[in-house]
This record gives sequence, structure tokens and C-alpha cells, in this order.
Amino acid sequence: VQLVESGGGLVQPGGSLRLSCAASGFTFSNYYMKWYRQAPGKERELVATIPSAGGGGATYADPVRGRFTIPRDNVAKLVYLQMNNLKFEDTAMYYCNTFHSWKDFWGQGTQVTVSS
Repeated sequence: VQLVESGGGLVQPGGSLRLSCAASGFTFSNYYMKWYRQAPGKERELVATIPSAGGGGATYADPVRGRFTIPRDNVAKLVYLQMNNLKFEDTAMYYCNTFHSWKDFWGQGTQVTVSS
């Protein structure tokens, strides 16, 4: 299992970013995918989850609901995190995650910094 995130960067408050996670080494379309984030000095927190089939079953943490979405492309084996109306408190390292063979798998992370 390999997960590779990309798309992070520096953005002003109110701006948007789209993170991507490229998956390989497993049958992507059979698994839930998740995005987590970890800010300096804080614990890693779950941001969003999307079921294997995608569609309307995604769930979101309260701080991001209504601003973030988590679409997936099962053909391309990609999951995204579309982040709109970014806030200072969204600054964190963002990680893609899946649970496979009774283990959590993580990407290397991509940094998102919201600053004016």
C-alpha cells in the first residue's frame, strides 16, 4: 500500500486549495479513504471520510463541514480534499489514510499554511 499526497502550499485566508492523494498497491475502489491533519503541538485529527463507492456518504469534522469536500476517482485511484474558505486554523500537515489488512497506512503528508 502506498499513498502519496500533493497539492499543499501557502494560501491567504479565504482562499482555496485542492489536495490530492494517489493510491497504489491495493484495490482502491474497495476501501474507505480519509484525510487527517496535524497542527504543530496538536494531535492528529480526522478531517473527512469517504466510503468506497463515494457518492453522498462522506462525513466531515465540524470545523471543516461546509468548507471542505472529499471527492474520489476510483478509476484514477485518487482521493482529493477540496478546501475552500481557508482559515488560519486550517494550517497543518495533511495526511491521506486508509485502513487495510488491519493496519493504518499513511502518506508522507503535505503542508498547508494559511497566512496573510
